[in-house]
Amino acid sequence: MPGGRLTQQERQQIASGVADGLAYAEIARRLDRPTSTVTREVMRNGGPTAYRADLAHRATERRAHRRTPTAPRGAQEPAQAHGRDAEAVREYEETFTTVLMASGMPKMMSRVMACLTLTDTGSLTASELAQRLQVSPASVSKAVTFLDSQGLVRRERDERRRERYVVDDDVWYQTMIASARATAQLVEIARQGVGILGADTPAAARLENIARFVDFVSESITRAAEQAREILHTRVEPGAGGKA
Repeated sequence: MPGGRLTQQERQQIASGVADGLAYAEIARRLDRPTSTVTREVMRNGGPTAYRADLAHRATERRAHRRTPTAPRGAQEPAQAHGRDAEAVREYEETFTTVLMASGMPKMMSRVMACLTLTDTGSLTASELAQRLQVSPASVSKAVTFLDSQGLVRRERDERRRERYVVDDDVWYQTMIASARATAQLVEIARQGVGILGADTPAAARLENIARFVDFVSESITRAAEQAREILHTRVEPGAGGKA
């Protein structure tokens, strides 16, 4: 059933494959399913450490019962550029959203982030986001406020004075640098505790170990981010035929 819903038996096979440590691509091959289908199934139902076939099946049935009829998708979504398969893009966007959620990002913020990331322009207005995601403008505003506070999106005005939300090409670099700065605060606080608790005490030793570990990881992330940005970061120039 490559094009249909997952059956309970297929979910049991997925659970067995995950328990055996198989890659999603291998599980998908055995089921004759797209890898994205297996990835989305696992990530939206607890992730690889908590996935259970029976719970996933019941959750899917509950979601199906809660769904209300909507207008035809073609009336909601703009035509796909570059000859893309609209259904494949929709499924991939859902998978991308699910993975962002698994990393700790709230659901609506993940949906907005995925939607912005997968547009060629990398920017949309509030009304465009609300239309594409079929949510209220208030939901979009709340999600963007969160993403903006995390440095994942920025706001700008277009020629019509409308506010647009933009995902920059180096957003993940900026995010990692911000994360490294945040962990630096943990290092500082941990070392303050060493002095308060007494350098020769077990608690102080534990705090010092935390500080050393986090400091090492933070510096490593910063160096790696800087190197990756210098080596890998490229921009696609207009009219360059898609070549960087």
